[in-house]
Amino acid sequence: MGLFGGNREKEQTAEAPSPAGLPPDVIVSPDTRRAERVPPGQSRTRKWPVLDASGPPAIDMAKWRLRIAGLVGEPVEWSWEDFQALPRVRVFSDFHCVTRWSRLGNLWEGVSARELLRRAGGARPEARFAMAYGYDRGWTTNLPIDSLLAQDCLVADRHDGEPIMAEHGGPARLIVPGLYAWKSAKWLAGLELLAEDRPGFWEANGYHMRGDPWTEERFG
Repeated sequence: MGLFGGNREKEQTAEAPSPAGLPPDVIVSPDTRRAERVPPGQSRTRKWPVLDASGPPAIDMAKWRLRIAGLVGEPVEWSWEDFQALPRVRVFSDFHCVTRWSRLGNLWEGVSARELLRRAGGARPEARFAMAYGYDRGWTTNLPIDSLLAQDCLVADRHDGEPIMAEHGGPARLIVPGLYAWKSAKWLAGLELLAEDRPGFWEANGYHMRGDPWTEERFG
């Protein structure tokens, strides 16, 4: 077998990182407890591929803001320093890209989406969806509010103990473990809560409105 084929085989057969033995304060995503952790149509990788044709946006950290708006009690925004001072969580989860690779056993660190919404006065009763906005030239993606309010959903600024690089969506990106990774918006600028669902950038260009990797909701 050739060199590259052998590497692929090792990536598929090597034991996946397990939630066993993690500190008790780490939130464990339910999918990591499945007997089969790689969804249908996916192949496992231990690398974290960079998938962005135009490169990361230039972000002036002195002007960086994260804003929560829409159907919340009161819109709120944080500077980078303010965001760093918020209560933090760690989440152990798998990561499934719609381009058919999965990276298992990621340890994310940041602020839970629940905490951010709590500080915005909570979601109003009519809020059923959310739109995530990125710093990258107006990019957006939609998701159900139940996914945003899941215990393992967070705005992360660290991955496996290191700051998230710009190529992977740093300084901070949304992480929604229950959905395909395009819903985990890179370079997050804000979240808007909505009463009605509406497509984001990729959803308006043929991708699925929800994006469940276990039922292969790749395209609409």
